[in-house]
This record gives sequence, structure tokens and C-alpha cells, in this order.
Amino acid sequence: MAGRACVVFDKTLTDYDFGPSHPMSPLRVDLTMRLAESLGVVGGPRSTLDVVNAPMATDEQVATVHTAELIEAVKAMSLDPYQVDEVHGLGTDDNPAFEGMHTAASHIVGASVEAARRVWSGEHLHAANITGGLHHAMPDRASGFCIYNDVAVAIRWLLDNGAERVVYVDVDVHHGDGVEKVFYDDPRVLTVSLHETGQMLFPGTGFPADTGGPDAQGSAVNVALPPGTADAGWLRAFHAVVPPLVREFKPDVLVTQHGCDSHIDDPLAHLSLTVDGQRAAYLALHDLAHEVCDGRWVVTGGGGYSVVDVVPRAWTHLLAIVGGSPLDPHTETPDDWREHVRTLLGRTAPFRLTDGRTPAYRDWAEGYDPSTWLDRAIHATREAAFPPNGLDYLP
Repeated sequence: MAGRACVVFDKTLTDYDFGPSHPMSPLRVDLTMRLAESLGVVGGPRSTLDVVNAPMATDEQVATVHTAELIEAVKAMSLDPYQVDEVHGLGTDDNPAFEGMHTAASHIVGASVEAARRVWSGEHLHAANITGGLHHAMPDRASGFCIYNDVAVAIRWLLDNGAERVVYVDVDVHHGDGVEKVFYDDPRVLTVSLHETGQMLFPGTGFPADTGGPDAQGSAVNVALPPGTADAGWLRAFHAVVPPLVREFKPDVLVTQHGCDSHIDDPLAHLSLTVDGQRAAYLALHDLAHEVCDGRWVVTGGGGYSVVDVVPRAWTHLLAIVGGSPLDPHTETPDDWREHVRTLLGRTAPFRLTDGRTPAYRDWAEGYDPSTWLDRAIHATREAAFPPNGLDYLP
């Protein structure tokens, strides 16, 4: 990889905290950064990943995507969190209010905007914000653990600062509905989401026929995967859909969201990927960034609720790939990291960065089997999204 990479991070980003009983624990971020540091991915003398501070987004930056009414509601709930604002999706089970919520959410927005700025300015070739990826937040309401949509604000910043074409690829197990909504009728942004079908999972959207607004047909792409889809099927779907579209769209920059809740151990969803399959996806997206947009790659985190066993390993692989020095999957997790987990939580942490799988998939060009739900899902997406983008959807 030519050029430096960075992760935008400081510990106060973990102030985005819905409380001890909420599945989106900031501990997952802390454990990730501890593991990455212990392995020398960040902070070590041989690290190829700079750690840079995260600025706070201004209200004006947040308002490039969100309504003034939502921002004011978040501020009000930040001062008095013991209330419910159903109109703006605040104070609910998914999005409980907490003191300082506006500041914490704005900080994550600022970190993603900074990642975008560093890539677009050329200061860094790749930039990551693993606390970001809050892709469900809508312009006028919070949704799905997401108060403000940092990814959408970062993409808007790129467009406002000269980017003409942006591709957003979302590999979270949940549909990237908020980002899609913001850019649904904007032909400059191609949003691609691979997720468990909305027939089975929140937010209940993201079907192949959802292909963009009247002025941007083909700009939204949705792969709605059947529950139980594992590494081979997921990678088959990814490679059948994502690379052809990204190559045809020819973006100036690639923005990706890496929720790792597609893992078989995640408690909130029903896909069956391993850390090894997720790592293969990260490598593929890294390679696409270099192939189509001179390596300009903005990376965010996302969902992931297996706080000890999955998220730290998956995102440490991600950060290593962002830094241009992928880790051997068979690398052992350091003793000090495992001891920290044992002392803090009384749990035994994973011993290796691998789940012991070697990801492989059957290429779509070999033909599809209409008797399988997976292949019907892939075919439906290609049939809906490929022609508006000038591609043949047939194998």
C-alpha cells in the first residue's frame, strides 16, 4: 500500500453509551483498541496506522443531514434524559437518552468527517473510525441505536468538498436504511447494502426492488440475504454484486460500513459468518478501493454485539487491513489482552484471531441455482440494479 493510513480515535468517543443493559456496549470499542495496540496494529514502532484525534462536529455539520428539530430534541434530552420523545425516536428501548448524548453523538460524527477529510485531502490514503457507522439514523429521527448518522454526514462532506461520485458499501447484518434514505435520489452516491432480509430482521426494509428515486434509478442496491447465510454464501453474494457495480460507477472515494453482527455468534441476528469470512470481505473492499479510486477509502464500524468473542477480533483485522499490514488469522491473542478480559469480565477470551475457517465461495459466473433462496436473492438484486447501471444481470 502506498501512503499512510490512520484511525481517528480518542477514548472519549466511548462516551456514546446507552447504559449497562444496552447491547451496544462501548466496551467493544475499548477491547478492540486494546487488542489492536497489544498486537502492534496501532501505537507500536512498526505500526502503519497513525492514531489521530477526533474533532467535535459542529451543529452546522450535523445539520447537513439532520433537521434542526431533531438536533434540538437531542440537546433537550441530553439535559433531561428521563423522558420519551417518540416523534424523534428518543428515550425508547433502542435509543435511551443519556446525559451528554448530543455531545457524544456529535463527536462520532466529527470523527467520521475527519476520516473523510484526511482521505479527500490526501493526508492519509485510508482512514477509519470504528466508533462510527451509525447507519440507521434518519434525517428527522434517531433509530436502531443511532442518534446521528455520521456516515451520511461524512459522505455529504465529501460531496460538498469536490467529490463527484461516492460509493457506500454496508456489510452490517442490518439494512443501511438511514444512509440509503439520505441519498436515495442523489445520482452521485451509490449505496450498496448486504444484509439479512427485512422479512426477518430490523429495520424490515432493503429489498431488491428498492433501487433509488426517480432522479437516481439504480443508485440504491440491496442484497437481502436469507437467515443462516454463512461465509461461502455471503461471499458469493458479495462478489456477484459489489465489484461489478463499483467498477462501473467509478467512484472518487469508497466509504464502507463494517458492522460485524453478521457473525454466527451475534445475539441480535441470524447470519452465520465467521471472523474469517468477515476478514475476507475487508480484504476485498480494500482491493476495490485501490482498483477503482486510487486507494481512497473511508472506513467505519457499525453493529456487533458479541462484545468479547467477535468484535475485537473482527475490527482488529479491519484496522490491520486499513493499515496495509493484514494479520495472519492464526495469530494468537496476546496474554495481556486475555488477562484483561478475564480480570474485567471473568470470561475467557478467544485464543486466536481466527475461527478456524478458510473462506471460499462459488463464483456467480459458474451459474445460479434458482431452487435456493440465496441464489434467488442474488439474482433478484442483479436483475433490479444492474440494468440501470449499464450492466448485464445474467451470469
